[in-house]
Amino acid sequence: MFRSFPMRVVGLALVLGAAAGCSSKKPAIYEHENFDDSGTFSRNYPVTDAQSCEAARRALLSQGYIITSSDPKLVSGHKSFQQTGETHMEISFSVVCADDGSEGHHATMFANALQDRYALKKTNNSASLGVGVLGSVSMPIGSSDDSMVKVASETVSSAKFYERFFALVELFLPPEAKKAAHIPEKPKTDLGMPETKAAPAALAPTTTPAATSAPAAEPAPAAAPVAEPAVEPTPAASEPVAPPADAAPITPVETSEPAPATQETVTPPPQSDLPPPSEPIPAMPQ
Repeated sequence: MFRSFPMRVVGLALVLGAAAGCSSKKPAIYEHENFDDSGTFSRNYPVTDAQSCEAARRALLSQGYIITSSDPKLVSGHKSFQQTGETHMEISFSVVCADDGSEGHHATMFANALQDRYALKKTNNSASLGVGVLGSVSMPIGSSDDSMVKVASETVSSAKFYERFFALVELFLPPEAKKAAHIPEKPKTDLGMPETKAAPAALAPTTTPAATSAPAAEPAPAAAPVAEPAVEPTPAASEPVAPPADAAPITPVETSEPAPATQETVTPPPQSDLPPPSEPIPAMPQ
């Protein structure tokens, strides 16, 4: 009995210590800000501040950003991304160019990208019906509205993200400034830009060697020409078609009528001088 009592006390102390640890305040996010010169968000260029911001504006335009503010020393733009059917992301880019005040007219560019996330939210609207005795009654008949609501906002802190942007800005700097600062030209394919293909050069006509340099080949026997069917030339569409020649009139051919057949003349027998019989002629016996 007495031995179990200290164990209970120890267990209670452990529970109270765990509860105290959970209730302690977590360190705020801003306590992790060191404010060191890491160079993630800035870059120095051997040109003026106006030329630096112009190169940044062209770099954002080449990547599909919509420029919302174009000042000689300030450029702002945004780009939208549709991740899924119910989530949406937007990156807002801000660039500020400041002159260093040196004799070489160098400028420092400060870039900052803000990432905003949106989610689809559905809102049901119900209709209200007012009755004098019962008061107002809400009816389930209504409509639903869909809208995008911002659910998160965060500054992009990836060092590689800003390195790719600053490298692309160098591509749009004035050529004479890059030559003076000995900035090497980087291929566009490494920066995510399509490479333009040069037009193919015209082929030079090839000259055949002289006939005297090569021995003359024996002429091959000529093949017998094959008679091709004659093709009547088709008149051009723009030329008028000549009418056919008038045919000679058809004249009837006179045919000689056959001579009528000669009719034979029958001469009657001469009349007899004998007298007619006076007695009947008897019939011949059968």
